[in-house]
Amino acid sequence: MMAGAGSAALAACGGGSEVGSDAASTAAVAKAASSSGTVIPPAASITDSSGAIWTLVGGHATRNGSAVGTGSPLAYTTLLYFNGAVYGKNSAGNWFKSGTSPWQSLGTADPRGTAASGSQGTSNTSTSGVLQDKSFGVKGDGTTNDRAALQAAIDGSVGQILLITGKSRIDATGLTLRSNTHIRFAPGASIKLLPHNTGSYQMLRVWDVSNVNIEAPYLDGSKELNSAGSGEWGMGISINGATGVTISNPTTINCWGDGVYIGNSQSGSNKPSSNVSISGHHANGCRRQGATITSGSGITFTNPLWENIAGTAPACGLDIEPNDNNAVLQAIKIVSPTTQGCAGGGILVYLGAFPGPVPKNVDIQITNHTDNCTTDSFDVQGLQLNGCVVTGAITSTNPVWKKNWYFAQWDSNGPKVSVVNPKVG
Repeated sequence: MMAGAGSAALAACGGGSEVGSDAASTAAVAKAASSSGTVIPPAASITDSSGAIWTLVGGHATRNGSAVGTGSPLAYTTLLYFNGAVYGKNSAGNWFKSGTSPWQSLGTADPRGTAASGSQGTSNTSTSGVLQDKSFGVKGDGTTNDRAALQAAIDGSVGQILLITGKSRIDATGLTLRSNTHIRFAPGASIKLLPHNTGSYQMLRVWDVSNVNIEAPYLDGSKELNSAGSGEWGMGISINGATGVTISNPTTINCWGDGVYIGNSQSGSNKPSSNVSISGHHANGCRRQGATITSGSGITFTNPLWENIAGTAPACGLDIEPNDNNAVLQAIKIVSPTTQGCAGGGILVYLGAFPGPVPKNVDIQITNHTDNCTTDSFDVQGLQLNGCVVTGAITSTNPVWKKNWYFAQWDSNGPKVSVVNPKVG
């Protein structure tokens, strides 16, 4: 099954770094530091312990007359000097602390109150290395198009944890993740597509990047708001040519195509996705699949629930189906999956497009599959070698199925297909 292409990359918001301002700092005339608790306004300036002079000009923090890149995409309304550090509060009410590049996001907690109580507070947003989406202008009000602000948040939080806190809406352009992205969804947080008219989108693109971690994402593809009359490539999470991806407890509902799609790079390099681990995936109400694997090495799904898939073929819980001979199917592990209410059946393995000039080896292991679909529980078919070489093994161990499995159109010289210790009925 071919993945839909098309993406839009946005330039990172915010800019600059405190690196490079040292020369100006050492040239400043030393003077006594401002008193702890000095605030701009009403004060005109702050002098820190090094003698550097801070001012607030047009919503930007300046140090010795040069603008400082702090990581906040919104204008500052306040600068504070407190306990030897400079803090800024932006127009959304979020505080940032100097000393790192970008500055540390503190959320809405006033640093004076936090310091006085001797507590970091109860929110993860007050922990070093965690940035809140609202500090980048994300509204999360269930109405506003937050796509640009969320993209700025992703771009501005690389190497740190980005906390998604509200109910965001985005357009079908979707969001592009970067290498070393770590996104965490707070309880109740979600991203839902606005009304759209397209058969192809990716809500979260994980393309040609590495070291990505996504915690508890809740993505709603809003199929009821799609006025397109055709297409099947609307993906919740699209992983192509990525390495080292960990996704825990994702929920993907109402996608025009698949909840999760995993395949080769979209750049033309045909690099497969590798070392992808997805645990606790719940796909519900997607049109084409709960999940699709077209190519990958070291792909593991643990305890997924794929249910109520219907709208366009194959309409299975999981479809493992290479697009062509460039694909790789190595170390594919599907552990304790549950499939139910899927119009096309539980798990499909279709290798019709896989044979070609490059010999291939297949390693697919499915364990403890529970299926309650009214059609085929496990469907393996479509391999005609025509002189090509495809070897390996496809195994389902200890399945519990409502209906029996289907095995047809399979070249006897292809991978060995085994069902071990099934319970049917």
